[in-house]
Amino acid sequence: MEADTLTYIQVQEDDFSLAAEYQALIDGNSRDGAVVTFCGLVRDMNLDNSVSSLFLEHYPGMTEKSLLSIIELARDKWPLGRIRVVHRVGRLQISEQIVFVGVTSQHRQVAFQGAEFIMDFLKTQAPFWKKETTKDGQYWVDAKQSDNHKAKLWGI
Repeated sequence: MEADTLTYIQVQEDDFSLAAEYQALIDGNSRDGAVVTFCGLVRDMNLDNSVSSLFLEHYPGMTEKSLLSIIELARDKWPLGRIRVVHRVGRLQISEQIVFVGVTSQHRQVAFQGAEFIMDFLKTQAPFWKKETTKDGQYWVDAKQSDNHKAKLWGI
């Protein structure tokens, strides 16, 4: 398997297809027996405040480099196969897909750990800036204490 088929990172405004992302993880991949995927959606509530939309900004180039760095860290920790990360930016409405993380490995525990590690990094360290629109106005969102705590447990 060529290196460029092992890792895929995409930051985009357009929506993504869960089926297509899953298919890319398994096509021609007879080595791995476990596939773990995560898809995050825009919620209508955050910190007891009703949210009507979310706007995400990023720093092109820096964001992709940061994502590649965490994938390399995950590969150093676990024997992972293919990894796909798709993160949306721009204005997103409630219930829209915002992020996809997919990981393959020969065994399920490793795939679960790798996917969780990558997602925890995305929540706390990746250079994305989120602004929520609520009935009271627009607010930039910081990482939650629980997300920061989880990242510390990983040593991030």
